[in-house]
Amino acid sequence: MTDIVDELQWRGLIALSTDEDALRKAFADGPVTFYCGFDPTAPSLHLGNLVQILTMRRIQLAGNRPLGLVGGATGLIGDPKPNSERTLNAPEVVAGWVERLRGQIERFLDFEGPHAATMVNNLDWTAGLSAIDFLRDIGKYFRVNKMIAKEAVARRLNSDAGISYTEFSYQILQGMDFLELNRRYGCTLQTGGSDQWGNLTAGTDLIHRVEPEAEVHALATPLITKADGTKFGKTETGTVWLDPERTTPYAFYQFWLNADDRDVSKFLRIFSFKSREEIEELETLTAERPQARAAQRALAEELTTLVHGTDECAAVVNASKALFGQGELAGLDEPTLRAALSELPHAQVAELAPVVDLFAEVGLVASKSAARRTVKEGGAYVNNVKVAAEDAVPAREDLLHGRWLVLRRGKKNLAAVEVTAG
Repeated sequence: MTDIVDELQWRGLIALSTDEDALRKAFADGPVTFYCGFDPTAPSLHLGNLVQILTMRRIQLAGNRPLGLVGGATGLIGDPKPNSERTLNAPEVVAGWVERLRGQIERFLDFEGPHAATMVNNLDWTAGLSAIDFLRDIGKYFRVNKMIAKEAVARRLNSDAGISYTEFSYQILQGMDFLELNRRYGCTLQTGGSDQWGNLTAGTDLIHRVEPEAEVHALATPLITKADGTKFGKTETGTVWLDPERTTPYAFYQFWLNADDRDVSKFLRIFSFKSREEIEELETLTAERPQARAAQRALAEELTTLVHGTDECAAVVNASKALFGQGELAGLDEPTLRAALSELPHAQVAELAPVVDLFAEVGLVASKSAARRTVKEGGAYVNNVKVAAEDAVPAREDLLHGRWLVLRRGKKNLAAVEVTAG
């Protein structure tokens, strides 16, 4: 990689920057020590955070030193939400989340070699700071007229909810983070999302007031949108998390596999570490043979491996193939099968019933008569085995892991049945 700024631009990862030419020179003169902050407002990071983590990884791979900040202090406050005050979590809860997020971030950065990453916690420099010292040493540099002009603050000021001094002060705390990291580590760049631009520039402004000759930068990535108008990183079941307990590796894989053809090129550039040539080849394949979904499969496998590991990715790929008759369902381990079936239409029944009843119960067909027609036409499958008789009833030994049946109508319409009786 010759120019990280050019690389980030090509990938659509630069929405705002304080001075792009100056930043380009800083990278050329490098290495640059930079940071990105993550607040523990939940026990896991999500896909929106992954944009920032992978951007950090790219900048590190280009020969620069990352600082991964988990906000043990700012997480106790929370940046202003658009419409309401945040719920303040207990300190012991936030401390636990700090450790969980730290572990998630560490997976993506290199902590050895000349550009080794460092993890930091802003509670280290705020816990012992008195209110008087905070106001005298930091607060004096902030102008209220500029603070209320920040978009997030202005939006809340004009709402019925208003804004508390607690959330109003968030930008001071984040600005202090940049100053402290500049002093401790020589950090000269902060990265983040474009929705955080006001907080990012609070840091550069503070450093310029304290150290007028200092050269520091801010860089923001764009808000990711989807072509169909739905929010990126959301599914029908909610947020896509990095924690496998909150979003299973199978569901994570399916999120990328189901990406709209109109979005997959953008997603490849933002999330994939494939070369330009590889990405452009996948873009061409999508344009010429969209039904093959080559780009989606490549992206799903790369990101699932990156986030969950090689073994988990292999397991979910095998499960995805087996559900559609391209593998052995009985060979899937119970957690992977359970995760895969949870993404399908499903029904619970107390006891085994005729196949036509089960097809109607789970909604694969509109009625039992429609189920009989499906069987007669050769389009009904149970556990990938074609159903030959209209009165067929699955046997208990057919149950996968003693609990499940996978029903399929035709090639693509899937559902699951769980038998609850012992």
